[in-house]
Amino acid sequence: MEKKEIGRVSHYFGGPGVAAIVLTEELSTGDRISVEGHTTDFELVVGSMQVEHEQIDQAKAGDNVGIKVPQRVRENDVVYKIIE
Repeated sequence: MEKKEIGRVSHYFGGPGVAAIVLTEELSTGDRISVEGHTTDFELVVGSMQVEHEQIDQAKAGDNVGIKVPQRVRENDVVYKIIE
C-alpha cells in the first residue's frame, strides 16, 4: 500500500462533520484516503464531495472541496490518497 499526499485540511465544520480540503492533486469519489495529523489518523472511502455547495464526482488540484468525515479533523492535517 502506497500513500501520496494530495492536500491539507483548511477547515472543519463540526455540525455537519465536513472537512474542507485544499487539493494539490486530483481526487474522485470512490478513492480511499487517509487523514493524518497530530491527533488525527483514520481512513475512509470518499462517498461524496462538494465544491461551492455543488455535488461533484472529481476534483482537480487547487480545488477546495468539502468531504464528510467520520470524526473531527484539524487545520493542516495532511490528506493522502491510498494507492493499492
